[in-house]
Amino acid sequence: MVIISRPKLKEKWKFLRSLRFRITVILVVIGIVPCVIVENGIVRSYENRAVSVRAVTVKNQCDIICNQLIQQNYMEDPTSPVINGELNMLTNIYGGRILIINEDFRVIQDTYDLDRGKTIVSQEVIWSYQGKETSRYDKKNNYLEMTARIQDTETKKTLGVMLISISTDEIRTNMQILEAKGTTLLSIIGILVLVFGYLLAGILMKPFQKVTRSIEELTDGYLDESISVPDYLETELITDAFNKMLGKVKALDESRQEFVSNVSHELKTPLASMKVLADSLNAQQDVPVEIYQEFMQDITEEIDRENQIITDLLSLVKMDKKAADLNITQVNINDLLELLLKRLRPIASEKHVELILDSFRPVNAEVDETKLSLAFSNLIENGIKYNVDGGWVRVSLNADHKYFYVTVADSGIGIPEGSLDHIFERFYRVDKSHSREIGGTGLGLAIARNAIVMHRGAIKVYSKVDEGTTFSVRIPLNYIV
Repeated sequence: MVIISRPKLKEKWKFLRSLRFRITVILVVIGIVPCVIVENGIVRSYENRAVSVRAVTVKNQCDIICNQLIQQNYMEDPTSPVINGELNMLTNIYGGRILIINEDFRVIQDTYDLDRGKTIVSQEVIWSYQGKETSRYDKKNNYLEMTARIQDTETKKTLGVMLISISTDEIRTNMQILEAKGTTLLSIIGILVLVFGYLLAGILMKPFQKVTRSIEELTDGYLDESISVPDYLETELITDAFNKMLGKVKALDESRQEFVSNVSHELKTPLASMKVLADSLNAQQDVPVEIYQEFMQDITEEIDRENQIITDLLSLVKMDKKAADLNITQVNINDLLELLLKRLRPIASEKHVELILDSFRPVNAEVDETKLSLAFSNLIENGIKYNVDGGWVRVSLNADHKYFYVTVADSGIGIPEGSLDHIFERFYRVDKSHSREIGGTGLGLAIARNAIVMHRGAIKVYSKVDEGTTFSVRIPLNYIV
Protein backbone atom coordinates (compact mmCIF):
# COMPACT_ATOMS: atom_id res chain seq x y z
CA MET A 1 0.00 0.00 0.00
CA VAL A 2 1.30 3.44 -0.96
CA ILE A 3 0.56 6.16 1.59
CA ILE A 4 0.59 9.76 0.32
CA SER A 5 1.10 12.40 2.99
CA ARG A 6 -1.40 15.23 3.38
CA PRO A 7 1.08 17.93 2.24
CA LYS A 8 1.77 15.99 -0.96
CA LEU A 9 -1.94 15.62 -1.60
CA LYS A 10 -2.33 19.36 -1.12
CA GLU A 11 0.51 20.02 -3.56
CA LYS A 12 -1.08 17.72 -6.15
CA TRP A 13 -4.46 19.41 -5.71
CA LYS A 14 -2.77 22.79 -5.94
CA PHE A 15 -1.21 21.77 -9.26
CA LEU A 16 -4.57 20.54 -10.58
CA ARG A 17 -5.99 24.01 -9.80
CA SER A 18 -3.01 25.81 -11.32
CA LEU A 19 -3.16 27.81 -14.52
CA ARG A 20 -0.33 25.73 -16.01
CA PHE A 21 -2.36 22.53 -15.63
CA ARG A 22 -5.40 24.18 -17.20
CA ILE A 23 -3.37 25.49 -20.13
CA THR A 24 -1.91 22.00 -20.63
CA VAL A 25 -5.37 20.42 -20.63
CA ILE A 26 -6.64 23.02 -23.10
CA LEU A 27 -3.72 22.41 -25.45
CA VAL A 28 -4.21 18.63 -25.22
CA VAL A 29 -7.91 18.99 -25.98
CA ILE A 30 -7.20 21.36 -28.86
CA GLY A 31 -4.59 18.94 -30.23
CA ILE A 32 -6.42 15.63 -29.72
CA VAL A 33 -10.06 16.46 -30.51
CA PRO A 34 -9.37 17.54 -34.13
CA CYS A 35 -7.24 14.40 -34.63
CA VAL A 36 -10.06 12.19 -33.36
CA ILE A 37 -12.52 13.95 -35.66
CA VAL A 38 -10.15 13.59 -38.63
CA GLU A 39 -9.54 9.91 -37.86
CA ASN A 40 -13.26 9.15 -37.66
CA GLY A 41 -13.79 11.14 -40.84
CA ILE A 42 -11.10 9.18 -42.69
CA VAL A 43 -12.47 5.80 -41.52
CA ARG A 44 -16.06 6.72 -42.42
CA SER A 45 -14.94 8.15 -45.73
CA TYR A 46 -13.06 4.94 -46.52
CA GLU A 47 -16.11 2.87 -45.61
CA ASN A 48 -18.47 4.88 -47.81
CA ARG A 49 -16.00 4.91 -50.67
CA ALA A 50 -15.24 1.18 -50.43
CA VAL A 51 -18.93 0.23 -50.30
CA SER A 52 -19.71 2.54 -53.22
CA VAL A 53 -16.88 1.07 -55.35
CA ARG A 54 -17.90 -2.48 -54.44
CA ALA A 55 -21.52 -1.76 -55.35
CA VAL A 56 -20.58 -0.24 -58.74
CA THR A 57 -18.21 -3.12 -59.56
CA VAL A 58 -20.72 -5.83 -58.69
CA LYS A 59 -23.52 -3.97 -60.45
CA ASN A 60 -21.51 -3.75 -63.68
CA GLN A 61 -20.72 -7.45 -63.60
CA CYS A 62 -24.35 -8.31 -62.85
CA ASP A 63 -25.53 -6.16 -65.80
CA ILE A 64 -23.21 -8.11 -68.08
CA ILE A 65 -24.59 -11.41 -66.78
CA CYS A 66 -28.16 -10.11 -67.15
CA ASN A 67 -27.53 -9.43 -70.82
CA GLN A 68 -26.18 -12.99 -71.23
CA LEU A 69 -29.29 -14.35 -69.51
CA ILE A 70 -31.50 -12.72 -72.15
CA GLN A 71 -29.29 -13.80 -75.04
CA GLN A 72 -29.24 -17.46 -73.98
CA ASN A 73 -32.93 -17.55 -72.98
CA TYR A 74 -31.89 -18.41 -69.41
CA MET A 75 -35.25 -17.37 -67.95
CA GLU A 76 -36.88 -20.28 -69.80
CA ASP A 77 -34.04 -22.80 -69.38
CA PRO A 78 -31.83 -22.04 -66.32
CA THR A 79 -29.47 -24.94 -66.99
CA SER A 80 -26.72 -23.10 -68.89
CA PRO A 81 -23.42 -24.32 -67.36
CA VAL A 82 -21.57 -21.22 -68.57
CA ILE A 83 -23.90 -18.74 -66.90
CA ASN A 84 -24.23 -20.86 -63.76
CA GLY A 85 -20.45 -21.02 -63.61
CA GLU A 86 -20.20 -17.23 -63.88
CA LEU A 87 -22.80 -16.80 -61.12
CA ASN A 88 -20.93 -19.18 -58.82
CA MET A 89 -17.61 -17.46 -59.59
CA LEU A 90 -19.11 -14.06 -58.78
CA THR A 91 -20.51 -15.27 -55.45
CA ASN A 92 -17.21 -16.95 -54.55
CA ILE A 93 -15.19 -13.80 -55.34
CA TYR A 94 -17.36 -11.52 -53.21
CA GLY A 95 -18.52 -14.08 -50.64
CA GLY A 96 -22.16 -13.53 -51.51
CA ARG A 97 -25.31 -15.10 -52.87
CA ILE A 98 -27.31 -14.57 -56.08
CA LEU A 99 -30.98 -15.34 -56.68
CA ILE A 100 -32.63 -15.24 -60.13
CA ILE A 101 -36.38 -14.53 -59.88
CA ASN A 102 -38.76 -14.75 -62.87
CA GLU A 103 -41.98 -12.88 -63.60
CA ASP A 104 -43.97 -15.26 -61.36
CA PHE A 105 -41.74 -14.28 -58.37
CA ARG A 106 -40.33 -17.81 -58.39
CA VAL A 107 -36.66 -18.46 -57.74
CA ILE A 108 -35.24 -20.26 -60.79
CA GLN A 109 -31.61 -20.12 -59.62
CA ASP A 110 -29.98 -19.89 -56.18
CA THR A 111 -26.20 -20.10 -55.86
CA TYR A 112 -26.72 -21.56 -52.36
CA ASP A 113 -29.31 -24.09 -53.65
CA LEU A 114 -31.59 -23.29 -50.72
CA ASP A 115 -34.58 -21.39 -52.13
CA ARG A 116 -34.72 -22.70 -55.72
CA GLY A 117 -38.35 -23.20 -56.75
CA LYS A 118 -39.68 -21.06 -53.93
CA THR A 119 -41.68 -17.89 -54.35
CA ILE A 120 -40.22 -14.61 -53.09
CA VAL A 121 -42.33 -11.50 -52.86
CA SER A 122 -40.19 -8.75 -51.28
CA GLN A 123 -40.29 -4.96 -51.46
CA GLU A 124 -36.98 -4.86 -53.37
CA VAL A 125 -38.22 -7.33 -55.99
CA ILE A 126 -41.51 -5.44 -56.47
CA TRP A 127 -39.61 -2.13 -56.84
CA SER A 128 -37.39 -3.74 -59.49
CA TYR A 129 -40.40 -4.86 -61.53
CA GLN A 130 -41.66 -1.29 -61.24
CA GLY A 131 -38.44 -0.06 -62.84
CA LYS A 132 -36.50 0.92 -59.69
CA GLU A 133 -33.27 -0.86 -58.83
CA THR A 134 -32.25 -0.90 -55.16
CA SER A 135 -29.03 -0.98 -53.19
CA ARG A 136 -28.88 -1.26 -49.38
CA TYR A 137 -25.86 -1.45 -47.07
CA ASP A 138 -26.39 -3.24 -43.74
CA LYS A 139 -23.54 -2.11 -41.44
CA LYS A 140 -24.71 -4.22 -38.54
CA ASN A 141 -24.62 -7.54 -40.43
CA ASN A 142 -21.84 -6.54 -42.86
CA TYR A 143 -23.50 -7.18 -46.20
CA LEU A 144 -24.58 -5.26 -49.29
CA GLU A 145 -27.90 -6.15 -50.91
CA MET A 146 -28.65 -5.08 -54.52
CA THR A 147 -31.14 -5.80 -57.28
CA ALA A 148 -30.60 -5.81 -61.05
CA ARG A 149 -33.38 -5.99 -63.65
CA ILE A 150 -33.28 -8.60 -66.39
CA GLN A 151 -34.70 -6.72 -69.41
CA ASP A 152 -35.52 -7.69 -72.96
CA THR A 153 -33.01 -5.77 -75.09
CA GLU A 154 -35.64 -4.85 -77.68
CA THR A 155 -38.88 -4.29 -75.74
CA LYS A 156 -37.19 -3.22 -72.47
CA LYS A 157 -39.68 -5.42 -70.66
CA THR A 158 -38.57 -6.71 -67.27
CA LEU A 159 -38.39 -10.51 -67.51
CA GLY A 160 -36.88 -11.12 -64.12
CA VAL A 161 -34.85 -9.78 -61.22
CA MET A 162 -31.38 -10.66 -60.00
CA LEU A 163 -31.14 -10.33 -56.20
CA ILE A 164 -27.52 -10.05 -55.05
CA SER A 165 -26.20 -10.22 -51.49
CA ILE A 166 -22.45 -9.75 -51.04
CA SER A 167 -20.31 -9.74 -47.90
CA THR A 168 -18.52 -6.57 -46.70
CA ASP A 169 -16.37 -8.37 -44.12
CA GLU A 170 -13.25 -7.38 -46.03
CA ILE A 171 -14.23 -3.72 -45.82
CA ARG A 172 -14.96 -4.08 -42.11
CA THR A 173 -11.56 -5.73 -41.56
CA ASN A 174 -9.80 -2.93 -43.39
CA MET A 175 -11.70 -0.40 -41.28
CA GLN A 176 -10.59 -2.11 -38.08
CA ILE A 177 -6.98 -2.01 -39.28
CA LEU A 178 -7.35 1.70 -40.06
CA GLU A 179 -8.92 2.34 -36.66
CA ALA A 180 -6.13 0.44 -34.88
CA LYS A 181 -3.45 2.40 -36.74
CA GLY A 182 -5.37 5.62 -36.09
CA THR A 183 -5.59 4.84 -32.36
CA THR A 184 -1.85 4.18 -32.24
CA LEU A 185 -1.16 7.40 -34.09
CA LEU A 186 -3.53 9.30 -31.79
CA SER A 187 -1.75 7.90 -28.73
CA ILE A 188 1.60 9.07 -30.07
CA ILE A 189 0.17 12.49 -30.96
CA GLY A 190 -1.49 12.69 -27.52
CA ILE A 191 1.79 12.04 -25.72
CA LEU A 192 3.63 14.55 -27.90
CA VAL A 193 0.90 17.17 -27.40
CA LEU A 194 0.90 16.52 -23.64
CA VAL A 195 4.67 16.99 -23.38
CA PHE A 196 4.66 19.97 -25.74
CA GLY A 197 1.64 21.48 -23.97
CA TYR A 198 3.26 21.13 -20.55
CA LEU A 199 6.49 22.75 -21.77
CA LEU A 200 4.61 25.49 -23.62
CA ALA A 201 2.43 26.14 -20.58
CA GLY A 202 5.59 26.53 -18.53
CA ILE A 203 6.96 29.06 -21.01
CA LEU A 204 3.64 30.95 -21.05
CA MET A 205 3.52 30.96 -17.25
CA LYS A 206 7.04 32.37 -16.72
CA PRO A 207 5.96 36.04 -16.96
CA PHE A 208 3.17 35.38 -14.42
CA GLN A 209 5.70 33.70 -12.13
CA LYS A 210 7.84 36.84 -12.43
CA VAL A 211 4.82 38.90 -11.40
CA THR A 212 4.25 36.60 -8.41
CA ARG A 213 7.88 36.79 -7.30
CA SER A 214 7.90 40.56 -7.68
CA ILE A 215 4.72 40.89 -5.60
CA GLU A 216 6.16 38.55 -2.93
CA GLU A 217 9.31 40.67 -2.76
CA LEU A 218 7.22 43.80 -2.38
CA THR A 219 5.14 42.23 0.39
CA ASP A 220 8.40 41.55 2.25
CA GLY A 221 8.80 45.28 2.71
CA TYR A 222 10.25 46.75 -0.47
CA LEU A 223 7.41 49.24 -0.88
CA ASP A 224 9.57 51.88 -2.56
CA GLU A 225 9.91 49.85 -5.74
CA SER A 226 7.48 49.22 -8.59
CA ILE A 227 7.28 46.09 -10.72
CA SER A 228 7.46 45.77 -14.49
CA VAL A 229 6.87 42.56 -16.47
CA PRO A 230 6.14 43.71 -20.06
CA ASP A 231 6.41 40.19 -21.58
CA TYR A 232 2.68 40.04 -22.42
CA LEU A 233 -0.01 42.67 -22.63
CA GLU A 234 -1.81 40.84 -19.81
CA THR A 235 1.20 40.90 -17.46
CA GLU A 236 1.80 44.54 -18.33
CA LEU A 237 -1.80 45.37 -17.43
CA ILE A 238 -1.52 43.38 -14.19
CA THR A 239 1.70 45.10 -13.17
CA ASP A 240 0.30 48.51 -14.07
CA ALA A 241 -2.78 47.84 -11.94
CA PHE A 242 -0.60 46.56 -9.10
CA ASN A 243 1.66 49.61 -9.29
CA LYS A 244 -1.41 51.85 -9.11
CA MET A 245 -2.62 49.91 -6.08
CA LEU A 246 0.88 50.18 -4.59
CA GLY A 247 0.80 53.93 -5.12
CA LYS A 248 -2.51 54.11 -3.27
CA VAL A 249 -1.08 51.98 -0.46
CA LYS A 250 1.90 54.33 -0.20
CA ALA A 251 -0.39 57.34 -0.18
CA LEU A 252 -2.58 55.68 2.46
CA ASP A 253 0.47 54.87 4.58
CA GLU A 254 1.73 58.44 4.29
CA SER A 255 -1.76 59.73 5.09
CA ARG A 256 -1.89 57.49 8.15
CA GLN A 257 1.49 58.71 9.37
CA GLU A 258 0.50 62.31 8.74
CA PHE A 259 -2.82 61.73 10.50
CA VAL A 260 -1.11 60.30 13.58
CA SER A 261 1.34 63.20 13.56
CA ASN A 262 -1.47 65.75 13.20
CA VAL A 263 -3.55 64.13 15.93
CA SER A 264 -0.56 64.14 18.26
CA HIS A 265 0.18 67.77 17.44
CA GLU A 266 -3.43 68.93 17.76
CA LEU A 267 -3.89 67.18 21.11
CA LYS A 268 -0.57 68.33 22.53
CA THR A 269 -1.00 72.00 21.58
CA PRO A 270 -3.85 72.78 24.04
CA LEU A 271 -2.12 70.74 26.73
CA ALA A 272 1.12 72.65 26.21
CA SER A 273 -0.75 75.96 26.41
CA MET A 274 -2.51 74.88 29.61
CA LYS A 275 0.82 73.77 31.13
CA VAL A 276 2.45 77.12 30.33
CA LEU A 277 -0.46 79.00 31.89
CA ALA A 278 -0.51 76.76 34.95
CA ASP A 279 3.29 77.03 35.40
CA SER A 280 3.03 80.81 35.13
CA LEU A 281 0.44 80.88 37.89
CA ASN A 282 2.48 78.54 40.09
CA ALA A 283 5.63 80.62 39.58
CA GLN A 284 3.99 83.81 40.84
CA GLN A 285 3.03 84.59 44.40
CA ASP A 286 0.06 86.68 45.41
CA VAL A 287 -1.36 86.70 41.88
CA PRO A 288 -4.04 89.37 41.44
CA VAL A 289 -7.54 88.05 40.99
CA GLU A 290 -7.86 89.69 37.58
CA ILE A 291 -4.75 87.92 36.21
CA TYR A 292 -5.82 84.67 37.84
CA GLN A 293 -9.25 84.88 36.22
CA GLU A 294 -7.70 85.76 32.85
CA PHE A 295 -5.35 82.76 32.99
CA MET A 296 -8.17 80.44 34.08
CA GLN A 297 -10.30 81.73 31.22
CA ASP A 298 -7.49 80.89 28.79
CA ILE A 299 -7.15 77.42 30.34
CA THR A 300 -10.92 76.91 29.99
CA GLU A 301 -10.76 77.84 26.30
CA GLU A 302 -7.91 75.37 25.74
CA ILE A 303 -9.89 72.66 27.53
CA ASP A 304 -12.89 73.41 25.29
CA ARG A 305 -10.63 73.20 22.27
CA GLU A 306 -9.22 69.87 23.43
CA ASN A 307 -12.74 68.57 24.04
CA GLN A 308 -13.84 69.71 20.54
CA ILE A 309 -10.91 67.90 18.92
CA ILE A 310 -11.74 64.68 20.80
CA THR A 311 -15.44 65.01 19.90
CA ASP A 312 -14.63 65.47 16.22
CA LEU A 313 -12.22 62.51 16.29
CA LEU A 314 -14.92 60.30 17.81
CA SER A 315 -17.37 61.47 15.13
CA LEU A 316 -14.81 60.65 12.44
CA VAL A 317 -14.25 57.17 13.91
CA LYS A 318 -18.00 56.54 13.80
CA MET A 319 -18.07 57.67 10.18
CA ASP A 320 -15.33 55.16 9.33
CA LYS A 321 -17.50 52.26 10.44
CA LYS A 322 -19.39 50.20 7.93
CA ALA A 323 -22.67 51.50 6.51
CA ALA A 324 -24.62 48.88 8.47
CA ASP A 325 -24.31 51.25 11.48
CA LEU A 326 -26.54 53.81 9.77
CA ASN A 327 -29.94 54.41 11.36
CA ILE A 328 -31.98 54.93 8.19
CA THR A 329 -35.36 56.63 8.53
CA GLN A 330 -37.66 58.71 6.33
CA VAL A 331 -36.63 62.34 6.89
CA ASN A 332 -38.06 65.64 5.64
CA ILE A 333 -34.93 67.33 4.30
CA ASN A 334 -36.59 70.76 4.15
CA ASP A 335 -37.33 70.70 7.90
CA LEU A 336 -33.85 69.34 8.61
CA LEU A 337 -32.10 72.24 6.84
CA GLU A 338 -34.40 74.83 8.43
CA LEU A 339 -33.55 73.44 11.88
CA LEU A 340 -29.80 73.52 11.15
CA LEU A 341 -29.92 77.14 9.97
CA LYS A 342 -31.95 78.07 13.08
CA ARG A 343 -29.23 76.57 15.31
CA LEU A 344 -26.40 78.28 13.43
CA ARG A 345 -27.97 81.78 13.17
CA PRO A 346 -26.48 82.98 16.48
CA ILE A 347 -22.98 82.09 15.23
CA ALA A 348 -23.72 83.75 11.89
CA SER A 349 -25.01 86.89 13.63
CA GLU A 350 -21.73 87.28 15.53
CA LYS A 351 -19.89 87.28 12.16
CA HIS A 352 -22.59 89.48 10.57
CA VAL A 353 -23.25 86.73 7.99
CA GLU A 354 -26.72 86.26 6.49
CA LEU A 355 -28.08 82.69 6.22
CA ILE A 356 -30.43 82.02 3.29
CA LEU A 357 -32.41 78.84 2.54
CA ASP A 358 -33.86 78.17 -0.93
CA SER A 359 -36.15 75.12 -1.03
CA PHE A 360 -37.39 74.49 -4.57
CA ARG A 361 -39.62 71.54 -3.68
CA PRO A 362 -40.58 69.29 -0.74
CA VAL A 363 -38.02 66.50 -0.31
CA ASN A 364 -38.34 63.32 1.75
CA ALA A 365 -35.45 60.85 1.75
CA GLU A 366 -34.21 57.71 3.49
CA VAL A 367 -31.18 58.92 5.50
CA ASP A 368 -29.48 58.77 8.89
CA GLU A 369 -30.70 62.09 10.30
CA THR A 370 -27.94 62.43 12.92
CA LYS A 371 -25.00 61.81 10.60
CA LEU A 372 -26.43 63.86 7.75
CA SER A 373 -27.19 66.74 10.13
CA LEU A 374 -23.56 66.67 11.24
CA ALA A 375 -22.39 66.77 7.61
CA PHE A 376 -24.59 69.72 6.56
CA SER A 377 -23.90 71.52 9.83
CA ASN A 378 -20.15 71.32 9.20
CA LEU A 379 -20.52 72.61 5.64
CA ILE A 380 -22.69 75.57 6.71
CA GLU A 381 -20.52 76.38 9.73
CA ASN A 382 -17.45 76.25 7.51
CA GLY A 383 -19.10 78.83 5.22
CA ILE A 384 -19.78 81.07 8.22
CA LYS A 385 -16.27 80.81 9.71
CA TYR A 386 -14.40 81.52 6.48
CA ASN A 387 -16.68 84.33 5.34
CA VAL A 388 -16.24 88.09 5.26
CA ASP A 389 -17.94 90.61 7.51
CA GLY A 390 -21.42 91.25 6.09
CA GLY A 391 -21.28 88.23 3.81
CA TRP A 392 -23.84 85.51 3.17
CA VAL A 393 -24.25 81.71 3.10
CA ARG A 394 -26.93 80.37 0.74
CA VAL A 395 -28.27 76.81 1.19
CA SER A 396 -30.29 75.44 -1.76
CA LEU A 397 -32.37 72.23 -1.88
CA ASN A 398 -33.70 70.53 -5.00
CA ALA A 399 -34.49 67.00 -6.18
CA ASP A 400 -35.34 64.82 -9.14
CA HIS A 401 -36.83 61.32 -9.37
CA LYS A 402 -33.67 59.67 -8.00
CA TYR A 403 -31.53 62.12 -5.99
CA PHE A 404 -31.83 65.21 -3.85
CA TYR A 405 -29.27 68.00 -4.16
CA VAL A 406 -28.00 70.37 -1.48
CA THR A 407 -25.76 73.32 -2.38
CA VAL A 408 -23.94 75.38 0.27
CA ALA A 409 -22.50 78.55 -1.27
CA ASP A 410 -20.79 81.41 0.53
CA SER A 411 -19.25 84.80 -0.21
CA GLY A 412 -16.13 84.01 1.81
CA ILE A 413 -12.39 84.14 1.30
CA GLY A 414 -12.35 81.15 -1.08
CA ILE A 415 -9.87 78.29 -1.44
CA PRO A 416 -6.71 78.34 -3.61
CA GLU A 417 -6.86 75.94 -6.57
CA GLY A 418 -3.87 73.94 -5.31
CA SER A 419 -5.68 73.12 -2.07
CA LEU A 420 -9.00 71.94 -3.51
CA ASP A 421 -7.80 68.33 -3.79
CA HIS A 422 -6.80 68.22 -0.11
CA ILE A 423 -9.54 70.01 1.79
CA PHE A 424 -11.33 66.75 2.68
CA GLU A 425 -8.19 65.33 4.29
CA ARG A 426 -8.13 65.12 8.06
CA PHE A 427 -6.54 68.12 9.83
CA TYR A 428 -5.79 69.80 6.50
CA ARG A 429 -5.89 73.59 6.62
CA VAL A 430 -5.40 75.97 3.71
CA ASP A 431 -3.87 78.70 5.87
CA LYS A 432 -2.88 77.17 9.19
CA SER A 433 -2.11 80.43 10.96
CA HIS A 434 -5.36 82.06 9.85
CA SER A 435 -7.34 78.90 10.59
CA ARG A 436 -5.94 78.86 14.12
CA GLU A 437 -7.33 82.35 14.68
CA ILE A 438 -10.73 81.36 13.28
CA GLY A 439 -10.87 78.09 15.24
CA GLY A 440 -11.91 74.58 14.34
CA THR A 441 -10.12 71.26 14.31
CA GLY A 442 -9.57 70.66 10.61
CA LEU A 443 -11.87 67.61 10.74
CA GLY A 444 -15.21 69.14 9.75
CA LEU A 445 -14.98 68.58 5.98
CA ALA A 446 -13.59 65.05 6.46
CA ILE A 447 -16.58 64.25 8.70
CA ALA A 448 -19.01 65.74 6.17
CA ARG A 449 -17.53 63.80 3.25
CA ASN A 450 -17.55 60.49 5.16
CA ALA A 451 -21.19 60.94 6.17
CA ILE A 452 -22.22 61.71 2.58
CA VAL A 453 -20.25 58.76 1.17
CA MET A 454 -21.89 56.43 3.72
CA HIS A 455 -25.23 57.43 2.15
CA ARG A 456 -23.87 56.44 -1.30
CA GLY A 457 -23.74 60.14 -2.15
CA ALA A 458 -21.14 62.46 -3.63
CA ILE A 459 -19.73 65.88 -2.78
CA LYS A 460 -17.92 68.37 -5.01
CA VAL A 461 -16.36 71.75 -4.32
CA TYR A 462 -15.96 74.83 -6.53
CA SER A 463 -14.02 77.83 -5.26
CA LYS A 464 -12.01 80.92 -6.20
CA VAL A 465 -9.91 83.03 -3.89
CA ASP A 466 -11.82 86.13 -2.63
CA GLU A 467 -14.94 85.06 -4.54
CA GLY A 468 -16.37 82.37 -2.27
CA THR A 469 -16.85 78.62 -2.17
CA THR A 470 -19.67 76.30 -3.24
CA PHE A 471 -20.16 72.72 -1.97
CA SER A 472 -22.53 70.57 -4.07
CA VAL A 473 -23.95 67.43 -2.47
CA ARG A 474 -25.94 64.66 -4.21
CA ILE A 475 -27.61 61.90 -2.17
CA PRO A 476 -30.07 59.15 -3.31
CA LEU A 477 -33.67 59.62 -2.18
CA ASN A 478 -33.86 55.89 -1.38
CA TYR A 479 -30.99 54.34 0.56
CA ILE A 480 -29.07 51.76 -1.49
CA VAL A 481 -27.94 48.76 0.53
